[in-house]
Amino acid sequence: MNNTVTGKRGSITKVGSILHIENALVEDIYTPNSRTGYILISYASPGRKDMVFIELLQLNVGWETILINQFGDPITLCNVRKGMWINAEFSAAMTRSIPPQSKAYRIVAIMQKPLFRITTDRIASVDAENGFLTSGNANNELDQMRFVVSQATEILDQTGSSIPLSALQPGQMARIEHANFQTASIPPQTTAYRMQVI
Repeated sequence: MNNTVTGKRGSITKVGSILHIENALVEDIYTPNSRTGYILISYASPGRKDMVFIELLQLNVGWETILINQFGDPITLCNVRKGMWINAEFSAAMTRSIPPQSKAYRIVAIMQKPLFRITTDRIASVDAENGFLTSGNANNELDQMRFVVSQATEILDQTGSSIPLSALQPGQMARIEHANFQTASIPPQTTAYRMQVI
């Protein structure tokens, strides 16, 4: 059974027990670890007599949720920002809370061409298992930056050869191209696009 609801700010299609929404507006995001949390979205829902209602829905993001951009590149939840547009596939089983909540299976963030900044600093720590690298003063969190390293992050040694994150060591100098935004946490966190040992 296929049912489609279309509005100015998105359309929802139902196929079996999975709902698909296109052009949903991101209203808010919460993530404790850059990979899990939730995205609060809004979409248009048609009413009677040509009225359109703006509805809210909370998409719960787990470790099994596929997070990609429109080019198919893997991203973290930190890459998704308020005001962005997303397409998503999620469970038709929703809570009766306000706003309703649903388990997200796949989220595609419509991203602008990435703007980036460059940080050149000493590596303070490497967490290869969880995909994090921290730069700055190893003894002072106020003088550090934490980078989220995904499968899409290019990591190079001094000769320009690809290496795994686990090959990087505290004390090495690195040139890191990263997202133009960062979290307000201590240390601040952002997404690394490319890093090279210098």
